[in-house]
Amino acid sequence: MRVFQEFATLDLLSNGRAEIVAGRGSFIEAFPLFGLELEDYDSLFAEKLDLLLKIRENTHVHWSGKHRAALTGQGIYPRPLQNPLPIWLGVGGTPGSFIRAGMLGLPLMVAIIGGEPHRFRPLIDRYREAGFRSGHSPDQLKVGIHSLGYVADSSTTAEDEFFPGYAQSFTEIGRERGWPPMTRAHFDAQLGPTGALLVGDPETVSEKILRVNESLGGISRITFQMSVAALPHAKMLRAIELLGTRVAPLVRTALASGTAAPLLANSHRAA
Repeated sequence: MRVFQEFATLDLLSNGRAEIVAGRGSFIEAFPLFGLELEDYDSLFAEKLDLLLKIRENTHVHWSGKHRAALTGQGIYPRPLQNPLPIWLGVGGTPGSFIRAGMLGLPLMVAIIGGEPHRFRPLIDRYREAGFRSGHSPDQLKVGIHSLGYVADSSTTAEDEFFPGYAQSFTEIGRERGWPPMTRAHFDAQLGPTGALLVGDPETVSEKILRVNESLGGISRITFQMSVAALPHAKMLRAIELLGTRVAPLVRTALASGTAAPLLANSHRAA
């Protein structure tokens, strides 16, 4: 309920630009913080997602579940400017999550922070198949990807500036989870043509976006996360400028000329 109210407020303040990506998350530390049981991991998410969608559809909500008190017609305010407020289902690598998104007809946001993006194609195909079987139109079954990246005037600059903060972040996370420290060799492997990181000059990043689009059968959105490297503000601003003035136009031109597999309608929002 609070998530919906907060995003509805943001939607009103931004004149209809807010969207939710709802996912189960990759961290479990919040369960004891909120007095929840880890064995309820999936049922909690399924129930809360159901309630979130019910609130989106109805101002006055009638709903009951296992993990919270029932709602018996209470009004949920404020209402967002957009109707409906966009809700994407955020997923990692669990097949059931992809199928759930397809059955619900929700747009899919795939978090690809490592490995090779093309390996997600079978899971995305399962999402689309589940959606079609459930009677949802292709327009509803949009696919986006969440990627880590950074753009600078040269690829060497981008790689050297992004690596220190990226390595520190992932080494700290790995220390908690038993992963080995992040090395430059592992980082460099993720920079290759089939790697997950979108780091480089505008031409390199745009080519990689187009390659990912083709390998996944068409995507409609890329969320581009640079904050993991804790870069100085001025460098972040320059990267945002390059995304808007160089990367996005290169992607659009390639798609318009037919030299790349088509993204869906929202390709202009890649940056």
